[in-house]
Amino acid sequence: MPPAFPERAAWGTASSLRAWQQQALEAYFGGDGSSSGPRDFLAVATPGAGKTTFALRLARELLDRRIVAAITVVCPTEHLKRQWAESASRVGIKIDPEYQNGQGAVGKEYLGIAVTYATVAARPALHRNRTEARKTLVIFDEVHHAGDGLSWGDAVREAFEPATRRLSLSGTPFRTDINPIPFVRYEEGPDGVRRSRADYTYGYGPALADGVVRPVIFLAYAGEMRWRTRAGDEITATLGEPLTQDQTAQAWRAALDPKGDWIRQVLVAADRRLTELRRAIPDAAGLVIATDHEAARAYAKMLRSVTGQGATVVLSDDPAASKKIKTFAETDDRWMVAVRMVSEGVDIPRLAVGVYATSTSTALFFAQAVGRFVRARRRGETASVFLPSVPTLMGHAAEMETERDHVLDRPLREDGLDDELLAEANRRRDTSDVGEELAFETVEASATFDRVLYDGGEFGMQAAAGSAEEQEYLGIPGLLEPEQVAALLRKRQAEQVKAERKRRTAGQKADDRTAAETLHELRKELNGLVGAWNHRTGQPHGVIHNELRRTCGGPAIAQASADDIRKRIAKIREWAARRRS
Repeated sequence: MPPAFPERAAWGTASSLRAWQQQALEAYFGGDGSSSGPRDFLAVATPGAGKTTFALRLARELLDRRIVAAITVVCPTEHLKRQWAESASRVGIKIDPEYQNGQGAVGKEYLGIAVTYATVAARPALHRNRTEARKTLVIFDEVHHAGDGLSWGDAVREAFEPATRRLSLSGTPFRTDINPIPFVRYEEGPDGVRRSRADYTYGYGPALADGVVRPVIFLAYAGEMRWRTRAGDEITATLGEPLTQDQTAQAWRAALDPKGDWIRQVLVAADRRLTELRRAIPDAAGLVIATDHEAARAYAKMLRSVTGQGATVVLSDDPAASKKIKTFAETDDRWMVAVRMVSEGVDIPRLAVGVYATSTSTALFFAQAVGRFVRARRRGETASVFLPSVPTLMGHAAEMETERDHVLDRPLREDGLDDELLAEANRRRDTSDVGEELAFETVEASATFDRVLYDGGEFGMQAAAGSAEEQEYLGIPGLLEPEQVAALLRKRQAEQVKAERKRRTAGQKADDRTAAETLHELRKELNGLVGAWNHRTGQPHGVIHNELRRTCGGPAIAQASADDIRKRIAKIREWAARRRS
């Protein structure tokens, strides 16, 4: 089925309905369109697929059939309220995005309002009265926010229980907690665990095949980090190598610290990639997602020094944030830096390069952030996201095409930690507390190009930032079909491996490195590959090392010779190539 049908969309939302949108409408009204539709409907579609167009077309149908007479849109942020109102106005539905709890009745010229979940939670009885007064369609944008704490869920349930119709939308319906989402159906599986049940699902994989979204190339950067602890000790670690959880967190923080060179080198690489994409997509833009306000401002200064142009900075406490986002979307400026304002729902189709410069590591946030870059305007566009070589993020990137449901009744993790507690540990303040004692001080941080992740595969070998090897990947054309991207990545990796073998052969005669240094480099390379295989398969590092030893022979890695390790490196690369083919 083609990705779009001509002349099906409401005017102003799109020139045509995409196939998934038409299928979702048919799922709602029945194949022949004779049904009045269910009271509750959950549509899950990947970010960038066009959930707003689908929702407004459905709203228009329900209004025209006189099934409903009013609309309430509930969304996560103030900016999204205005975005919904603008989209609705293009299909003849006037929605008031400035409605406040204290203002009373809605103006007669409006068919409805757009409010945030927080606004509803503040006065649920008010919104219940409004919902009871008229036959109302309630659209829950990114409905998982209705589960942000039991009080929010209870408020949403109280306010909109009388609604005539409820349409729930989400691009990422999974959550890290086990709070049930109101008006979402849960079904118990054979394992006794309840999971959310969507009425229509359109995932990233099918959307990519239809050309509705862009393929995403993830460029991971490792590097050497050195920091000083509160006790005055200096610690050195390599991001991208197997580390303890605490070491990974500290090295990750050092990498993102504006005082080090890692983030500057990654921003330089990201801007080079943006320049390449602009050859094919002239208005392509980049977005840096920062951890806090202080870092965001520092990154903007770096971008000015790198590009010679200023970057738009969007902060959550800036009253002009919504206006800045809208202006940026309509210009051809290169870069925007934001904390969390642009992580979810915001529509800037020209965003094509992202830098994940935040310490937030939950799968939900990662998917929302990456979703800002996948919206395709024409077939062949690619998106590129730069990120630290951290196991959690590598796992999220490798699972881009995995569709998830919201799971209730989850048992505690084997390590005894609840996912909600882990999520809380991963949260960072928008601003640092004045006088807060630093856990450590970054001494040095440098970046190394690690590898590319694409379509479940990994490509490339470590290379210095600014090297010709890195440029081979930064210079991938901006207009390619998904299969062309994969073919080009395979070719680049084959050329890189061949060049590396040549260097090793030539260097065997004149290499002045000690045997210990050679072993150290080989072990480092093998450990990196084992880590990559762990991200892809979920097998523990020890199991992978044991399988390599069983297959290739030789002693444990601590006693293995250089030849033993080279055999294992060749074998794990063979596994990777076989899995990609």
